[in-house]
Formats: sequence, C-alpha cells, structure tokens
Amino acid sequence: MNAPQPAAEMNAPQPLKGLRVVEFTHMVMGPTCGMVLADLGAEVIKVEPIDGEGTRTLLGAGAGFFPMFNRNKKSIAIDLKQPEGAAVARRLAASADVVAENFKPGALQKFGLDYASLSAQNERLIYVSHKGFLPGPYEHRTALDEVVQMMGGLAYMTGRPGDPLRAGSSVNDIMGGLFGAIGALGALIQRGITGKGMEVQSALFENNVFLVGQHMLQYAVTGRPAAPMPARVSPWAIYDVFEVQGGEQIFLAAVSDAQWQTMCDALGFDDLKADPALRTNNQRVEARPQLLATLRERLAGRSAAELSAIFERVGLPFAPIRKPEDLYDDPHLQATGGLADIELPDGAKAGQTVKTTLFPITLAGERLPVRLQPPRFAAHTGELLAGLGYTPGEIDDFKQRAVVA
Repeated sequence: MNAPQPAAEMNAPQPLKGLRVVEFTHMVMGPTCGMVLADLGAEVIKVEPIDGEGTRTLLGAGAGFFPMFNRNKKSIAIDLKQPEGAAVARRLAASADVVAENFKPGALQKFGLDYASLSAQNERLIYVSHKGFLPGPYEHRTALDEVVQMMGGLAYMTGRPGDPLRAGSSVNDIMGGLFGAIGALGALIQRGITGKGMEVQSALFENNVFLVGQHMLQYAVTGRPAAPMPARVSPWAIYDVFEVQGGEQIFLAAVSDAQWQTMCDALGFDDLKADPALRTNNQRVEARPQLLATLRERLAGRSAAELSAIFERVGLPFAPIRKPEDLYDDPHLQATGGLADIELPDGAKAGQTVKTTLFPITLAGERLPVRLQPPRFAAHTGELLAGLGYTPGEIDDFKQRAVVA
C-alpha cells in the first residue's frame, strides 16, 4: 500500500519533515489543509470516526473527495464519544505540532480537544480551525461551499442574470483549506521566534468575500454594480468562446491593439485590420456585437486544432474547451509530471491505480510527490498507538471494545 517511491521522487524537498499534524477533519476544507502540509513533508495523522470518514463512501460529485484530499496521510479511527477514546485523542493531540479541525464551533470542546484545552498543556501548539464563518453574528450558522457562494456574491457573478450558479469546483472549501495551511505556516515561523503557538482560523464565507473583492472594489471605484460574468461588459473586444468546425468550441482572445493586428495577419483578415473603425481596442469594444458576429461566421469552417496551432505559433491567447476527464491526456501535464499514481483505498475499485493531480508548485525544481497512498480505514491505528506508549494488550483491548478501530 505504501511502497517506497522512486528515488527521483524522494529527492523533492520536504520542508516540513519532522512536523507532526493531527487533523480532526472531514469533507474537503479541513482535509485540504492537511494535504498541503502533508505534501510539504509533515507527518499528518487523520483521526476518523469509528465507522470511517463519510467521504470514503460518497457517490457522484463526491466520489473523488477522499482520494484527492487525503494522500500522504496516516489513518487512525477513534470513538471520541467513549471517555477512553477522547483520552487517546488528547494524548495524540499532545504529540502534535499542529492540530487542524473543521467541525462546528464548540463541537470538540466537550472532548477537551479545543484550542483552549490543548494549548493549556502545550503552549507551542498551533491550532487551525476551519469554519463556515469567522467569529461574529453568522458563526453558528451551518455553512457549505454552495451556501457561501450564494450569500457571498460568487454564484451571482458566475450565473446568467437572474440565474445564480455555483462555481464548478469546491472553490471555497479548497481555498479555505489553503488559507488555513498558509496561516499554519506563518504561525510556525512565529513559533520559531517566540516559542509559542497560536490559533489560526479560516472560514468559507470570508474566503468567498475575498474572491469577489475585485468586484466589490469595481463598484467602489466606478459606482456601477458588477454585472454577472456572462453579461459583463468586456474590456476587450476579442475575448470569447467560438463554435467552430464540427461543433467544437475554442476560446480566443486579442486583448491589445498589437494582438489584434497579429490575429488579423495570422487569419488573413486584412480588411478588418485596415478598418479605421476597428483600429483601437475601445473602438472594437463599441463595435463588439457586430465584430463577434463577423468573426463567428468566418471561423465557423475552421477546426479547433487549426486555430490552436495558429494562435500558438503567433503567441496569442487561446484555449480549447475541455472536460475534466480530458486532462488525463494533456501532454503538458504528462510531460511535466503533474499527474501521479495513487491507489484507491475504498469502494468497488479499492486497490486500483489511478492518476491524481499534484500540488501545483515546485520546490527546487521538483514536484511534491505522493509518498503515502490515501490510507485505508484505520490502517495506522496500531502503529500510532504504540508510538504513544500504549502496550499491545491495551491496543487489543481498545479494539475489542471499539474504542479504536
């Protein structure tokens, strides 16, 4: 399951090696934070409920959650509702540099796993809380990515007017976890100076507000409300999706006067290049409806592959419209090592090898590899309890009484 990785992969820097992270997390936001720290080399221990974390068995759009956000982690299952289980969890948390969680406010306090309780025993502890809202009037509301997209203006900006639409990925959950990890890294640096840890908080709603901040400022600067993206007044005339030969679609752009001239030269549109009414970008924006209609007519007989080749050759922005599954065949991702093998831990395909996406950075020119496969349920319980000083007899007794699994 956790076979040694190729030597080349293990040469990647692990700046957080030696750091222990214990996460009480579920779904996407908290696990993303733990995944980032794990990819950076930390030992990340996922504490699961006694019957397993719920995303292991999700269907549909949730089927990829667990294998995506739980690589490079170890799994231990503890029944926190049993006093002995809560005591085991506290002992585990006491061994950590960082504790991460994403439960409702107060949910872990009754087990002595809140920041106040744990930091009283370990002033060096960094505690990362992922919530729906930062402390305030909304903090006790139940939040989901879709909830904050609706109330935070993102769904309004994504959909057509009168038709709010959530973004096509768990953007707030994922970014909320990223911000939690960023906060943890900052707190680690501060701890290196002062010797003391701190609590870090990240929240879905505030993350969403950060994402739409540019549109808020657009209103503040211009006095005009931002229109939903499908209905926005584009600052560039050529910045759109075109349907071409065979019903394929491709995004094409020319966002400067120089790019407009280059596009006209490359496509043989000498008449458009010479038209004085289309000389500047602002003129082209004024003429955009008719200009786009003309371009759609002229490009309809060309293939997406042909246009891609032309735009790439002359350095213009372009993008064929792809589906997520198409990315498995992307030559750039394949050539740069952007995809890595993982073994699925659960479900009908448990044990099968598939490709996953890696953290989108390099350190010293290396991508951060999958060192540990997404863990099977409770795969590391015995190992971790032994490391905490529990005897084989105690571990067997805990398992027999379902204190741990």
